[in-house]
Amino acid sequence: MKINNGKQGRLRAILAALLLSGWLAGPGLVSAKVPELFMAGDFSSARAGGSLPDGWQPLAFSHIERHTNYTLVEDDGIVVVKAVSQQSASGLTRGISLDPKKYPVIQWRWKVKNILSKGDVRRKDGDDYPARVYVTFAFDPDKASYLERLKYQAARLVKGRDIPYRAISYIWGSNSRAGTMVANAYTDHAMMFVVEGGDEKLQQWLTEHRNVYADYRKAFGEAPTMISGVAIMTDTDNTRESAVAWYGDIVFKQAGK
Repeated sequence: MKINNGKQGRLRAILAALLLSGWLAGPGLVSAKVPELFMAGDFSSARAGGSLPDGWQPLAFSHIERHTNYTLVEDDGIVVVKAVSQQSASGLTRGISLDPKKYPVIQWRWKVKNILSKGDVRRKDGDDYPARVYVTFAFDPDKASYLERLKYQAARLVKGRDIPYRAISYIWGSNSRAGTMVANAYTDHAMMFVVEGGDEKLQQWLTEHRNVYADYRKAFGEAPTMISGVAIMTDTDNTRESAVAWYGDIVFKQAGK
């Protein structure tokens, strides 16, 4: 999948691709049928060197010549996604439809080989991360302001489909402290939470848990809309550096599970 947007519209392309990946299509609608958890990224069930699990699609940017390479590899006996970025940018996305009230907790595993010396969460030229996990949220006209509804309707007319409303990005900040929350350098409709920062935990698998419902309320001051997609991305095109990371399974769970 290729998205033809300008560089400053890259984040919008990421969000739009989550819907393009199929969660709005009737037969392809993903519904949460598991009572205690929803497996959003079942990478461990795949075969090393094989195809991505159902629903996952690559996201490439036509204006960026170099794309991050994602492959399924075996690490410590478990199949995971390996990302290799060399002055490049692209991601993997999956569209879903999930109620954050029922499944407020996201859990994932990741490992990072190196951080980026020029990475800076507050600058466009430093907006690169060795690893990040996106969660996007569907548009709800009842929660949007009049101006937001007008902008959304205009964007929908142009694109011919629904687009995500907001996003949370859980990142490994190269030069930021864990616990930092900051708006994305390109849009305040995407808030970034630094889950891990610096180089103290490099080269080791970490399991992360975040309460998406609570994080959304903290970021945007209101209850979240439906979760519309999830994505992973390792990118180094702004800093012109290189990074290697690994991603394990991604799961949405009920609180306390």
